[in-house]
Amino acid sequence: MAENARELARREIAFCESLLAKGGLSVLTDTFRDTTEIRAWDHYPPGDVFDPASGSQWFYHCHPAEEGAEEHGHFHCFLRPRGPEGPIHHLAAVGVDARGRLLRLFTVNQWVVGDDWLDAEGTIALLPRFDVQMPRPSYLVNRWLTAVFAAWDEEIAGLIRERDRALATHRPAEGVEARQDRVLEVISELKLAAG
Repeated sequence: MAENARELARREIAFCESLLAKGGLSVLTDTFRDTTEIRAWDHYPPGDVFDPASGSQWFYHCHPAEEGAEEHGHFHCFLRPRGPEGPIHHLAAVGVDARGRLLRLFTVNQWVVGDDWLDAEGTIALLPRFDVQMPRPSYLVNRWLTAVFAAWDEEIAGLIRERDRALATHRPAEGVEARQDRVLEVISELKLAAG
């Protein structure tokens, strides 16, 4: 993607964040807008977000709170190139702090999300299609997440390639496939400075 497009995406991220902040909100609080209780491992919003026009899908979840942990949780982002009943491919995850500020981008092993596996180049080819234009749970959260993928497209592609390199060299216990080895959870990551 051209540097100009990445810069426009970074501006869209800032615009979404500033518009939410005017109302005392963040991408995280707007994701939880209809939620009365936040529980570890639950998907937010319930039923995930799916855009039938692009095949983009995401959910947010958090793990049990750990003392001193900076990350509140993360958005797992997928693409369903053949629609809601077709295969689902995990692209990357977007970690945020308790104020909804971007902390990191990362990839996970197949067992973590149970997706339909694609190799790196097949997954990277899907990245430009991640475009969520849905009103729920928040149009601004959906645009923010779309812009994150556009602003860091090259870095996400690099993380996906690193994922496959790590899996190719991983030596799991006998009888365990590398993509199902629970020793490997987060495979590659890029830490970003919180806004």
